[in-house]
Amino acid sequence: MDIYKFWQAVLEQDEDAIREQFDKGAYVNWHCTNEHFTVDEFITANCEYPGKWGGVVERVEKINDLYITVTHVYSQDRAQSFHVTSFIRTAGHKIAAVDEYWADDGAAPGWRLDKHIGTAIH
Repeated sequence: MDIYKFWQAVLEQDEDAIREQFDKGAYVNWHCTNEHFTVDEFITANCEYPGKWGGVVERVEKINDLYITVTHVYSQDRAQSFHVTSFIRTAGHKIAAVDEYWADDGAAPGWRLDKHIGTAIH
């Protein structure tokens, strides 16, 4: 399993390359929107999402058959930006299950800014 190849296929919205990463019967859960997808449904949701996308895998941890990734995903015009935490369970060299949490990037809420607490990470 090449986790970077998987993310490249997702970001390029390459249906065939995504499909070859998954085991038969695999599924994807997007917890923030309470959606459960078959592989075919995930490919539709990903590949038909409007716009062109870029991104970078910022962190990868591997525990046995589980990859944990943090990926910065953004529209090519940079109008939209997200950080995605993915728990990717593998079986052999294929993906068996994905549990993902998508977060919109943005400014801290006003109440924290008003308190003048914290500093920028980057």
